[in-house]
Amino acid sequence: MSMKSLSWLLLAFFFVSSTAMAQDKDEKKKDEKEGYQFTDIVSVPNTSVKNQYRSGTCWSFSGIAFMEAELLRTTDKEYDLSEMFVVYHTYSDKAEKYVRMHGNLTFGGGAEQTDVFRVFTKYGMVPESVYPGRAYGEEKHTHGEFDEVLKAYVDAIIKNKNRKLTPVWHEGFDKLLDTYLGELPETFTYEGKEYTPQSFAESTGFNPDDYIEISSYMKHPFYEEFVMEIPDNWLWAPIWNVHLDEMMAIIDNALENGYTVGWGADVSDKGFSWKKGIAIIPDETKPDLAGTEKEKWESLTAKEKKEALYSFDEPVKEKEITPEMRQQHYDNYLVTDDHGMLIVGIAEDQDGNKYYKIKNSWGADGHIYDGYFYASEAYVKLQTIGIAVHKDAVPKEIMKKTEK
Repeated sequence: MSMKSLSWLLLAFFFVSSTAMAQDKDEKKKDEKEGYQFTDIVSVPNTSVKNQYRSGTCWSFSGIAFMEAELLRTTDKEYDLSEMFVVYHTYSDKAEKYVRMHGNLTFGGGAEQTDVFRVFTKYGMVPESVYPGRAYGEEKHTHGEFDEVLKAYVDAIIKNKNRKLTPVWHEGFDKLLDTYLGELPETFTYEGKEYTPQSFAESTGFNPDDYIEISSYMKHPFYEEFVMEIPDNWLWAPIWNVHLDEMMAIIDNALENGYTVGWGADVSDKGFSWKKGIAIIPDETKPDLAGTEKEKWESLTAKEKKEALYSFDEPVKEKEITPEMRQQHYDNYLVTDDHGMLIVGIAEDQDGNKYYKIKNSWGADGHIYDGYFYASEAYVKLQTIGIAVHKDAVPKEIMKKTEK
């Protein structure tokens, strides 16, 4: 090959390479501009993201996450506490009530963050390293068979073929828990010191009486407690009722003062995307393009087209959430208590819209925000079933109203 041919070849190579690099840069810029871009405004320290995997125990994971964040705040020590210790005791106590209620009670892996506080008070607590709760041999929590076996057992007891209950039925149930989750430790060593579950709980300094659970629904008197009518509230535990704007003010005040917020909510809405790491309530008063003419479509602005297609490509207008809307969605099962999480911060998107940063329990590996996601203010207003906060995180003027 001549020098002239080689020069032309090199020139062509550099031209193609530079063009490809320019295209890559353009694509990267395009990607950066598209989609939601979040900036954290308030970020409250919390412990690592855990993975409930194939178990319906988000309530325990979120309750423990809340407890760990509070201990991090009060002791500056990062605890890793056992979710399955709480699940064991909750399942055992729920079985007793389920049988006494002749099966007229929801029985399964679900419960409430209230159960975490109750177990801590009644039975104590242990570290994750002491009780991982996976005696069935899996690396991750896998409760399909486990849940079915426990339900079949208590249903068999209720059928009562002997015409009376044996005095050992509950002991047999706990043996199933021992088999699947592992026997509970009576004593254990942690950081060179021996504890019982009760003494370990006391050593943390955590006091469940310092916390309050709050919701907002119009059909109950404000500043009084009511029993949340949801299937997983098998304890019939009460919760305080405040106005919607006050509930949101409590969340903001907590986060701005270094407290996390336990969050029971619904993530089944079409505006929730775990893949995209976002939860929104788009305004549905947008043009209906079904069967319309091409001219109508082409007359829309680019933003209107985005909103009409209902994508997550860029921030869109969201609904104005009212107390009436909250009540209606709750009454019609449009909002149900299907997931427990932890609110750990406040953020803004590229247009200055407000969001809350949420810690989930679906693992962090490969996720866009390492196991966290961002829920819009509208989403939190509409989809929240209830919150849990330290009493000191509640604005004094609101707290006084609950104490009257």
